[in-house]
Amino acid sequence: MGRQRPGTPTLEEVAARAGVGRGTVSRVVNNASGVRDSTRRAVQQAIAELGYVPNLAARSLAGHRADAVALVITETDWRLFGEPFFTEIVHAVGDALTDTPVQLLLTLVRTDTERQRFVEYARGGRVDGVLLMSVRAEDPLPDMLAKAGLPTVMLGRRSGDESVTYVDADNAGGARGAVTHLLNGGRTTIGAITGPLDMYVAQCRLRGYREALELAGVEVRPSLIVEGGDFTEESGRRAMAGLIARHPELDAVFAASDSMASGALNALRTAGRRVPQDVAVIGFDDSQPARPTDPPLTTVRQPLEEIGRTMVRLLLEEMEDTPVAWRHVILRTELVLRDSA
Repeated sequence: MGRQRPGTPTLEEVAARAGVGRGTVSRVVNNASGVRDSTRRAVQQAIAELGYVPNLAARSLAGHRADAVALVITETDWRLFGEPFFTEIVHAVGDALTDTPVQLLLTLVRTDTERQRFVEYARGGRVDGVLLMSVRAEDPLPDMLAKAGLPTVMLGRRSGDESVTYVDADNAGGARGAVTHLLNGGRTTIGAITGPLDMYVAQCRLRGYREALELAGVEVRPSLIVEGGDFTEESGRRAMAGLIARHPELDAVFAASDSMASGALNALRTAGRRVPQDVAVIGFDDSQPARPTDPPLTTVRQPLEEIGRTMVRLLLEEMEDTPVAWRHVILRTELVLRDSA
């Protein structure tokens, strides 16, 4: 049943204070029936006086819940926690849980050791379900959680054939619409700054870029495509500097995140290029950096608040009932026109 920390009140001490048996205290703690109101009040008073905290692992073994879910981020770089996309999703998930009794636990899982440790922690009854963010193509964690029988919902997916419940945005469609807008505006040499291509989201946004060019009969030139390495502002700045050096005739760029687009704007300014007169720029996310950039950033809005709410809804439903199939939800994006394009 697990050990109590030294100095922590025990179930037996609560029973002694209330003048009842250990089993009665257990039934009160687990909100079971068959306990007289006066006895229940006595036990609750003893719990309050002693500051007793129920053993969650024991409650789990008894078939009760931990009333907690884990939001797991699998990024290896701590800097990404400062990116607006991450913070907005965390806020959205937290807000969606506000009116529930469920506690949100935020954790970072980066290595095989940490994956195994987290799965063991979750299987021990500490959480009732798991939300996953930023999972890369070969990450086994979603499958490990599914094998352990833990309700799990991912933000995004690892591939086009995902075997775990997920919520995603229409990344390919959003990118396709953005690049089509640039083409319709008369831009002819359009670069792409991608995210890390071991993430399916980055692959989808690159696919949308390619599809827009192909539909317009424009050649897809590999030298106009730069992998940003991550979704940060600095990676966007470096990628944009490389594009300008290779293609001084560049007149537009699609960046796979707002943070990378912000970095691209900085690189263009340093190079003396005017936006949008010389080079038009479009980002993706419509996160916080889209508002304070100079000029204001045209971007593809993905509904981050709705994504967070939907992830929570699906997870709570899977915690209530064992689903007969995985559910895959893809939400629409929207091109938000501002001055950069």
